[in-house]
Amino acid sequence: MKLVFINPPFKAEYGKFSRESRSPAITKSGALYYPLWLIYAAAYAEKKGFDISFIDAPAKPLNEEETLRLIPDGKERKLFILNTSTPSIKSDVAFAGKLKELYPDSFIVLVGTHPTARAVETMEFSKTVDAIAIGEFDRVICDLADALKSGKPLDTVKGLCYREGDEILRTQPMPHITELDEIPFAARFIKEHLDEKDYFFAAATYPAIQIFTGRGCPFRCNFCVYPQTMHGHKFRARSPQNIVDEFQYIADNFPDVHEVVIEDDTFTADKKRVVEFCNLLIERKLNKRLRWLCNARVDLDYETMRVMKKAGCRLIIPGIESGSQTILNNIKKGTKVEQFYSYVANAKKAGLLIHACYMVGNQGETKETMQQTLDLALKLNTDTAQFFPLIPYPGTEAYDWAKANGFIVENYEDYVLEDGSHNTVLSMPDLSSQEMVEFCNNARRKYYLRPSYILHRIWTGLKDPSDLKRSVKAFGRLKKYLFKK
Repeated sequence: MKLVFINPPFKAEYGKFSRESRSPAITKSGALYYPLWLIYAAAYAEKKGFDISFIDAPAKPLNEEETLRLIPDGKERKLFILNTSTPSIKSDVAFAGKLKELYPDSFIVLVGTHPTARAVETMEFSKTVDAIAIGEFDRVICDLADALKSGKPLDTVKGLCYREGDEILRTQPMPHITELDEIPFAARFIKEHLDEKDYFFAAATYPAIQIFTGRGCPFRCNFCVYPQTMHGHKFRARSPQNIVDEFQYIADNFPDVHEVVIEDDTFTADKKRVVEFCNLLIERKLNKRLRWLCNARVDLDYETMRVMKKAGCRLIIPGIESGSQTILNNIKKGTKVEQFYSYVANAKKAGLLIHACYMVGNQGETKETMQQTLDLALKLNTDTAQFFPLIPYPGTEAYDWAKANGFIVENYEDYVLEDGSHNTVLSMPDLSSQEMVEFCNNARRKYYLRPSYILHRIWTGLKDPSDLKRSVKAFGRLKKYLFKK
C-alpha cells in the first residue's frame, strides 16, 4: 500500500494558501507555513516502514490538475491522507472526489482541525470521503494503513470516524503520543521531500525552518484552535537534547538557513526545559550558527529571557490580545494588563525583539475597548505588531459563543474572500465586521507609519542587515494595505 500525503490545492490562482496557519488564508504578508502536522505524520509513517509520498500543492502553488499529475504511478492500492482547513473544507472534499474518480479502490482520509471538530458533518458532504482521523493523527494513520493492509475491521483503529454502508461510525479516541522524541525531525523530512525556499514567515530571516518542540498547551484561551481540537491541554515536550540535535541537523544540512521558527503554542511553558535547551545550544556553539524565535507567554521572566538571548533567540511572540482586562478575563487568557509592561521592558533589556499579537471582536468588545488595545500597543511600542479581528473556528469555545449568539456566518467558504485573504466572519449588534476591519487597518497604519517607528526600523536594519532585508520584504507585501484607504 502506498501512503500519499497531500496538502491539496486551493485558490492557487491567487497565491500560496497557508492551510496550517492558525488562521488559514493567503496572507497579506505572503506568509506560507510548512504543513507541519502533515509532515510529522508522514515522517512517522515513513519511520514505521510505510511507502510514502508527499505533495504540498500550495508551496509552488499548484492547481488541481498539476497536483493530480504528481500522484505516483503504480498499481498498489493508495491511502490518501488529505490536509484540510475550515475555509477550504468544501474544496478539500471536492478534491477527494477527484481522487476517488481516478483511483476507485483508494481509501481517502481527511485530517486537521475542521474535520476533527465537525466529523459527521464533513463525512456527509460526500461519500467519497472514507474516513476522518480525529485529533492528533500520526498513530491513527499508521494503524489505519495496517488495518487496510491486513483486512482488519476499521473499528479496531482508534481515533477514526469512518463510513460503513450508510452509517457513520466513530471509534474510541487515540491516546496522545507522550514520547515525542520518537517522532522524526521535521527538518530531515523537509530536506528529503520539500524545498525550504518555498516557505516564508514574515517575522523570520528568509529562508527559515519551522519545527514543533511540544504538543498541547496548558492554558485555556477560548479562541485557540489546536489545543481544543487536536492536541489537548496537557503539555508534552521533546527533550532539550532532541531539539538541539535537530538544530545541529539544520546547521549541517541547510547552508542557506540561518533561523529556526519554533511554532509551539507556548514554547516557554516549561522554563526549566527552555534553559536546558539554551545551555545545550551554547555548549555546542549552535547559537553562533542559528538564530531562532518562538511564541512566549507574558509570564516569562527576565533571567530566562537573558539566557534565551545568549542562546541565539532573536524574537519572541506574545499573544497580548487586548488592552482591556475584562476582555482578557472573558477569553480565559489568564494574564493581567500590568504584566505586559514588565514583559516588554524585560525583553528590551535582554535584547530580544517582540512581535505582539492583538485581536478585536471578543466577548464584551466595544469601540472603547478596541481603543484601549490600540493605546496599549502604542505604549508598549514593540518591534512589530499585528491587529486582527477574531476569527472563531469550529471546535473552539469562541466559535460556540459566537454561534449561540448568532454573531457568525454559517458558510465555511466565507472564512476567506474570493482572493483567499482573511475575511471577517464575525459581526455583533454594536460592532459590525466592517468596523472591526476598519479599526485593524487604521491601527496598522497608526502603528507602522509613525516617524519614530520608521527611524527605529532603519536603525535596527543598519545594525543587522538580515533584519533590514526581512523588513523590506515584509513592507513590500504590506505597503498596499498600509496606504490603502
